[in-house]
Amino acid sequence: QVQLVESGGGLVQAGGSLRLSCAASGRAFSTYSMGWFRQGVGKEREFLGRIRWSGGSTYYTDAVKGRFTISCDYAKNTVYLQMTSLKPEDTAVYYCAAKTSQSSGYRYWGQGTQVTVSS
Repeated sequence: QVQLVESGGGLVQAGGSLRLSCAASGRAFSTYSMGWFRQGVGKEREFLGRIRWSGGSTYYTDAVKGRFTISCDYAKNTVYLQMTSLKPEDTAVYYCAAKTSQSSGYRYWGQGTQVTVSS
């Protein structure tokens, strides 16, 4: 089992920056992919990108490419989502998730953290 806890959300003005953290516990993550998702009010949950714990390979969707950066601190078992040039449409609850290399989908989810971007 893996437990994930997001933190770092809050209120920020458009054009500003915010760094979200996802602290993981319960297992080692050498074979895991760590993903970031968000869900705005009245919208479907949206996949933003992911990082492979082993090697640090990243992938981003067009919605956030060039503005958001995913990174890992291996010593702290923590994944980060650094968000810059924030827009009001980035307002959502942000979630981190984890999956093993054998999983077809993300199995473990955090509780989410609210990000609100004002215009």
